[in-house]
Amino acid sequence: MLSLDPLHPQWDCPLGSKDLDREVGPWGGGSGVPPTDCFPGSWHQDVGLDCKGSPEGAEARAWTVYYYSLLQSCLQQAGLPETQDRSHVPRTGCPGAEVTLCLLGSPSTFLSVLLEGGVQSPGNMLLCLSPAWLTKVAAPGQPGEAALLVSKAVSFHPGGLTFLDDFVPPRRATYFLAGLGLGPGHGREAAELARNLTCPTGASAELARLLEDRLLMRRLLSQQGGVAVPATLAFTYKPTGLLRGGDASPGLRLVELSGKEGQETLVKEEVEAFLHSEALGDALQVAVKLSGWRWQGRQVLHLHPRAERDTVVDTVLMLLEKLEEEESVLVEAMCPSAQLPFPGGPSPSPELAVRICTVVCRTQGDRPLLSKVVCGVGRGDRPLRHQNSLPSTLEVALAQLGLGEPAQVAVVRQRVKAAAEAALAAVLALEAGLSAEQRGGRRAHTDFLGVDFALTVVGRELTPVALELNGGLCLEACGALEGLWAAPRLGPAVEEAAAAPLVETMLRRSARCLMEGKQLLVVGAGGVSKKFVWEAARDYGLKLHLVESDPNHFASQLVQTFIHFDVTEHHRDEENARLLAELVRARGLKLDGCFSYWDDCLVLTALLCQELGLPCSSPAAMRLAKQKSRTQLHLLRRHGPPWPAPSIHAVACCPLESEADVERAVHQVPLPGVMKLEFGAGAVGVRLVEDAPQCHEHFSRISRDLQGEADHPGIGLGWGNAMLLMEFVEGTEHDVDLVVFGGRLLAAFVSDNGPTRLPGFTETAACMPTGLAPEQEAQMVQAAFRCCLGCGLLDGVFNVELKLTGAGPRLIEINPRMGGFYLRDWILELYGVDLLLAAAMVACGLRPALPAHPRAHGYLVGVMCLVSQHLQALSSTASRETLQALHDQGLLRLNLLEEALVPDVSLSRRREPGWIPGRGQMPGQFAIKAPVFLFSELHELWSLLKTSGSAPVSTEQ
Repeated sequence: MLSLDPLHPQWDCPLGSKDLDREVGPWGGGSGVPPTDCFPGSWHQDVGLDCKGSPEGAEARAWTVYYYSLLQSCLQQAGLPETQDRSHVPRTGCPGAEVTLCLLGSPSTFLSVLLEGGVQSPGNMLLCLSPAWLTKVAAPGQPGEAALLVSKAVSFHPGGLTFLDDFVPPRRATYFLAGLGLGPGHGREAAELARNLTCPTGASAELARLLEDRLLMRRLLSQQGGVAVPATLAFTYKPTGLLRGGDASPGLRLVELSGKEGQETLVKEEVEAFLHSEALGDALQVAVKLSGWRWQGRQVLHLHPRAERDTVVDTVLMLLEKLEEEESVLVEAMCPSAQLPFPGGPSPSPELAVRICTVVCRTQGDRPLLSKVVCGVGRGDRPLRHQNSLPSTLEVALAQLGLGEPAQVAVVRQRVKAAAEAALAAVLALEAGLSAEQRGGRRAHTDFLGVDFALTVVGRELTPVALELNGGLCLEACGALEGLWAAPRLGPAVEEAAAAPLVETMLRRSARCLMEGKQLLVVGAGGVSKKFVWEAARDYGLKLHLVESDPNHFASQLVQTFIHFDVTEHHRDEENARLLAELVRARGLKLDGCFSYWDDCLVLTALLCQELGLPCSSPAAMRLAKQKSRTQLHLLRRHGPPWPAPSIHAVACCPLESEADVERAVHQVPLPGVMKLEFGAGAVGVRLVEDAPQCHEHFSRISRDLQGEADHPGIGLGWGNAMLLMEFVEGTEHDVDLVVFGGRLLAAFVSDNGPTRLPGFTETAACMPTGLAPEQEAQMVQAAFRCCLGCGLLDGVFNVELKLTGAGPRLIEINPRMGGFYLRDWILELYGVDLLLAAAMVACGLRPALPAHPRAHGYLVGVMCLVSQHLQALSSTASRETLQALHDQGLLRLNLLEEALVPDVSLSRRREPGWIPGRGQMPGQFAIKAPVFLFSELHELWSLLKTSGSAPVSTEQ
């Protein structure tokens, strides 16, 4: 908890940060035996904290007991049950084939991360209370790197359930995060454990040294991030190379000392100039303190009136004697608190100050994301610090200062967000220029950052001034605020956990770790729209082998092995699967998995996996989902239990192979209806038919014009040109993309389709995430999942097209592969989840490392139209070069279907949360081969968005 300190002549940093008077334990620089009897509460003491084969000394054992008691106290205060000891029955698990998120540090610091990890990845979030519970072993084939094995840990599960577990054999960490410190004992052990690991790490001693160097970070934030920092005068002794050179920073003066003695004249001149400089603004006090890794958590600072030059000089000279290389003495302005007119009466006395604490996380694409803001409010005549004021929301804190107008509060929040995210962006840019050795390992990166701000007035504007960067303190403060709602009868938290984006990043990096170096066979290369596969494979470190009919396909040069094989003769799929299996064995390929994202190759892939003994949904399930009428008729017969059965979502239909079938179908299927190819893709050949003559006409046309693969490659004609007639159902159209593993739903993403262009059902618009009400969204997800299970699709990434009618979801069709065109790109952009990587993991028999409840960060809205209607605009105003330039600037997203003079594209723009429109099917009547988004209509849409707020947009022009 947080409370105000009594007055004291020497304060820890008023501007920033650490509770410098306290023992921070063996991982934070403290030493000696921990305090005893400091946790009131009742829990079992006779638990198995010893780790077999790794005995601890008396002092180390005392710290392990201390942290276990601290964990139980935290759980107790959060209203959660005591940890259950099940170490007497070791867990076996699947070493090397499961996500293992390992934390080594104080339970109070990382509690929010641990609880969130228990929700997002049950049983895979592990807390180690002692370095002795971990072991580093050399990694074969990776000189200088080591794998991290977990022999004992506390595992976290949904509902705050925790278990003390032993692992035999040990679990292999796929992500490691440690609370680090320079001090003796466990701190150095933790730093060594984190160094040069084969698994991703979210912190290292080397990176922590940089982050805790207040001078370096202030210069970085000021120069690279454009973030306001306190006016600072720094006397630095043999500074690090990162501080030498570079442009001057506003309000930041560095004085490099040649020695620590004989500096009286220089110090006096610099201090006098600084105290009289305009950079200090209205500051009445300055703080003098030491800066450097060695002083974090150990020092006090000296606070002096700005007018007392001689006292400040004497303090600087005294501290210079303590300096070692790469350390500094700082003289910095004490930022004056923002004083606001208090509505309805005089300002409170004494005046109040607010300290803003933020947690910002690295997300998909190395984008910073502010995840939580917590404030502390205290008296303005004494410094605020962590754990010395009660946590509150920004709105409550500003209201205490007299700022309650929502629009003004929103402005302050936006400024805090921009500054915090700019701080992490600057840190990530710095890290990008460091070598693996400088970072503490090839996989060491900063995944989250705590940024502390003072709220002051600069140029008559309320401005957050960055005081310091830290790791766990801001995270702990945010956890304390979230804990206010943990007690019974106080209600649930209304916002997502501060640690949610961090845990998502842990899972994303774990997936990369598990998949690096995996050998996968891809059947069917696809077209230009699938170029991302080869780029992503290189980024993930996947070793791809390709089976493809086209010997000159561009992807043949991008894979480990290219097997030229005709995969278009689907009546020979069983035989071809056996031949391919022999080719794979003959080439000595040691495959971890085999998969396809190309419609034509899905059944062949399932048969090949069966031949090779690799994971995949069954060939029977793939055949059932591949043929549209079989899918619907099969589901119509699935009446349950359990209820609701898949039959409730199926639609009446009739297969068509002859004119006689058409005549029979028009009397069995209500008209108007929809005619389409049984094995078609891309909406080619789909048409709304109003009566029997239209049915016969369309059937004849398809039978005449689309007879084989050569007539229209890539739309499934290799399976024949049989058709079906199905009932036309009214309603809004949606796509549901599912990740299923072992028959269990791991993730679902719902997007909305705009009204399609009739009669050909050509796509017009798309939006993600869905604008449906939560209950309707859940209905769509469950309908899609039930239909997949009903067809036997138990493992894979599937795309399901449905309509939401007045009577609930109705199935259009199941695509038993990853969603095509822009869907993978949009889901990756909004949710940070890569369907391609998830499909590859399922193909390798690995449970995809996905968050339990993915959260979208914004909206994507896309508009599509046809070259046949908009060729002039696409050849002039909205040329390929113009669209690509806008894409490169991040102003829109451009997804190509084909490389052409006028390409097939999906064009979309990201919007912040709060706007909700809709989307449509894959483009195209069979006669139209170049669907695109029209730039002029897109511009019109954006104008409409700006003026209509959340009003739905009709895209059927």
